[in-house]
Amino acid sequence: MRPSSIVMLAVALVLGISAALLSKVWLQSQVSKPQIADAAPKVDMGTVVIAAKSLRFGNRLAQRSLREVDWPTKAIPEGAFKKIKDIVNGKDRRVVLSAIEENEPVLGWKITGPGQRASLSALIGENLKAVTIRVNDVLGVAGFVLPGEHVDILLTRTEAVEVGDDKAIQKNTFTDVLLQNVRVLAVDQLADDRTEDPAPAKAVTIEVTTRQGQKLALASSVGQLALALRSAGSTKGEASQRIALGDLNSATSAPAAPGSSVMVTVTREITRSDYSVPRGNQGSGN
Repeated sequence: MRPSSIVMLAVALVLGISAALLSKVWLQSQVSKPQIADAAPKVDMGTVVIAAKSLRFGNRLAQRSLREVDWPTKAIPEGAFKKIKDIVNGKDRRVVLSAIEENEPVLGWKITGPGQRASLSALIGENLKAVTIRVNDVLGVAGFVLPGEHVDILLTRTEAVEVGDDKAIQKNTFTDVLLQNVRVLAVDQLADDRTEDPAPAKAVTIEVTTRQGQKLALASSVGQLALALRSAGSTKGEASQRIALGDLNSATSAPAAPGSSVMVTVTREITRSDYSVPRGNQGSGN
């Protein structure tokens, strides 16, 4: 082979290799460089005691029913415990007051203090009282009222009044809404607010103020009490109206026709008088 051919072949080889390298460099330059992810912010962690299984009212807390897990410090619920030994110390027992689900943090207000027993008094709000009323399987909403729900309380009673100049005795039976939106603490001896099994009740314990408790004590001696179950989350009161026997004949709750009258009783000290007054649009509160 002639020297000139060898030189040309070498030059062509060098140019080819150079072109290939330049092409590779150019292609690599066109590929976008991966973005370096920002480092995740550091989160301060602590520990929280959670339930290792579902716990219900009256369950005694033990080491095997609790466990410690990592929890972001800024998200630790108020009243949570950091260590199991803060709850179970081997000497004083603690008992569940409000149902705790599996993996739910154990909060101080959901369990008793050291050495205390599970009692209804621990569930009562500040400045409130627990009052028990007797109901039957029908007036207790057929057993569908459960602890933790809210009810209205109806009072049905019969009252004898003197009417007319001859002082004739007339009996009037009517129903009033005595209390609205009261919380049920227990049904019979059941105080578990997570129970889902309805059962006919003979007694219902509710949370009331002192004055409301006085009303209930008096009402239970003069008439019959019934419960009206409120919808979940309903807290707003509503205007109520006394329903008498005469209202049962009305197909609707529309106001009475103008010109009709209603019997109103006015009591002054120990003197009682009856008046017939025109009926209007009436609403009664509690």
